[in-house]
Amino acid sequence: MSLIRCRVFGLVAAGTLALGFMAGPACNGTARYEVAGKSEAVNGARQDKQDAEKRETEKKEAEKSARAAGTPGTATDAHAANPKDVQSLDAIVAAIYDVISGPPGARDWNRFNSLFAKDARLIAVRVPKDGKPDLAVMTPADYAERAGKYFLEHGFFERELSRKTDSFGAMTHIYTTYESRETKDGKPIDRGINSMEFFFDGARWWCVEIYWDAERPGNPIPEKYLGK
Repeated sequence: MSLIRCRVFGLVAAGTLALGFMAGPACNGTARYEVAGKSEAVNGARQDKQDAEKRETEKKEAEKSARAAGTPGTATDAHAANPKDVQSLDAIVAAIYDVISGPPGARDWNRFNSLFAKDARLIAVRVPKDGKPDLAVMTPADYAERAGKYFLEHGFFERELSRKTDSFGAMTHIYTTYESRETKDGKPIDRGINSMEFFFDGARWWCVEIYWDAERPGNPIPEKYLGK
């Protein structure tokens, strides 16, 4: 659409210039000025086409850079990601664990948000002492609000113990077994499995969903999810 519009405007502008030459008092209606006018029109149209193609190339390059950085409008409205966090599957998994881990205090929620695709979800299986399991479904913002309050007063460190990976096309699913501590080298307080879904857009990785359940009596982690 923009290319067509540029061509039309270019021809109109060039045509006006040509008519000016033809209608001027010094032209005397000679053929050479008419030829010159047509040449101006052709050259103007050619230049407009080249300019439009140049702008289109620059636009594509900008969009490519935006995807790599996670600029809003690509797949998320989150803050731009650190390219190192999203350059590979290993990198984004490591970033997810790293960004929520640390001593008591605030976490870098801008970095956290930058890892997720638009409309991503975090889903926790909740098992009350009396009753059947249910789900807590959250957006990344919901998780940041809920977990952020806890992290302000409590240390929390989570690391990956094992991983099983399946991929097809642009999508990848992993079962990543986790272990949680209150201090970096403290005693484990929790283990479980994070089921994570990822999307690769050709330039960077996006987390689409994290769905997890914890180990508990009657629900041990199978050995196949504990091996490397």
